Amino acid sequence: MLSKTSIERILTAALSHGGDFSEVYIERSKVSSVSLLNGVVESTGSSLDLGIGIRILEGDKCVYVYSNDLQHEDKLIRMAKNASASLAEAHSGKTIVLSPMMEYFSQKYETAPTDVSKSLKVEKLRKAAETAKSYSELITQTGTSTADLERDVWIANSDGLYIKDNRCRTRIIVQAVASSEDDKQTGYYAPGSGEGYEFFERTDIDEIARKAAKVAVTMISAKPCPSGKMPVVIGNGFGGVIFHEACGHSLEATAVGIKASCFTDMQGQRIASPLVTAYDDARIAKEWGSYEVDDEGTPSSTNLLIKDGILNSYLVDKIGSRRMNVPSTGCARRQNYAYAPTSRMSNTFIAAGESKPEDIIADTEYGIYAANMGGGSVDTTTGEFNFAVNEAYIIRNGKVCEPVKGATLIGKGGEVLMNIDRVGNDLKLAQGMCGSVSGNVAVDVGQPTIRVSEITVGGQA
Repeated sequence: MLSKTSIERILTAALSHGGDFSEVYIERSKVSSVSLLNGVVESTGSSLDLGIGIRILEGDKCVYVYSNDLQHEDKLIRMAKNASASLAEAHSGKTIVLSPMMEYFSQKYETAPTDVSKSLKVEKLRKAAETAKSYSELITQTGTSTADLERDVWIANSDGLYIKDNRCRTRIIVQAVASSEDDKQTGYYAPGSGEGYEFFERTDIDEIARKAAKVAVTMISAKPCPSGKMPVVIGNGFGGVIFHEACGHSLEATAVGIKASCFTDMQGQRIASPLVTAYDDARIAKEWGSYEVDDEGTPSSTNLLIKDGILNSYLVDKIGSRRMNVPSTGCARRQNYAYAPTSRMSNTFIAAGESKPEDIIADTEYGIYAANMGGGSVDTTTGEFNFAVNEAYIIRNGKVCEPVKGATLIGKGGEVLMNIDRVGNDLKLAQGMCGSVSGNVAVDVGQPTIRVSEITVGGQA
């Protein structure tokens, strides 16, 4: 590991030719995984990764270099100088002196997950596979796995910042496939937490397996979904992926700072129904997307994005701060040392309202109940999106009726936000991975049950 003095020399070298700000990000990660197919161990793995990223800013220009060689300080200094030389000549003449190191614990855990025997994990995963398989004779395949990460990071910059952060995440994945003569349907659940092996121990994996199997079996017998514009009730939890994709990405400085967002320059304006209040909150204890300090060393925050339908704030990193002339909100994140950080979401959700979920259904004469959302895509410039629905039902005369498959939701983020006319009181968060220019990072999405008064449903007429 590099000494404080070595880091100071690298930071100084990074400003030797050009740039007005330099940063060093050092990472040591331990990863452990176990994967079973049909209850049989398919793969296990453990890895240790160590690396460094050096970033130089000049205004809103960025140069980023990285290496997995921390043994040769002279090579890192040469790499920093070469990166600095790619910017305009602006030798700062500044010698960097770091403050005493501050230590953070973004995820506090009881048992390090990578220290736990894989045989213990296999036993639980195999039992879950058996539970899913025994749910119905239609279940023809199961997949169960776990992925654990322990990471220590050191962040230092030319402003004198010097911190260490300790991080840990654990995730369980259960998948069940139901088959008929002409179709296959999949049920999938993947809960995760910002803690250690204790999450694995307290999670009812068998219940997750039953839920995954139920979705697969239900959808295998479903009729094709009708298409057209209609009311859609979107279930809580992972239903929040629509807000995450269709709105959240458009509130990141990555897009807003270069005026490539449909919500650019709209702070203080109405962008959603008055029923909608939304947060990005990285400070929720033990959540999958939480952290105490971001990947630029800025403390995290509870960021009120939308209040009663009015756009309140954006998600801003250091470069975004320079471009937008607003403070950072502590949301700079990266997959690992091979990526420069940029503004990203953490735990992003629509806040709970006052309606009971059953009342929202009862007040809907006809429409679709999207109980479980799948993946999709969005254009942050226009807000246009397209999302698959993994589990859907017809609502008829205020009741959830027969299941339907092949449903997709199509629209624009701004229009959907405006068309939310009911917000439930059953807020729930769900875990996922989000990809962007700084790689894949752990995030929570969430919402209570909501109703969109009109949205285009793609299906089969």
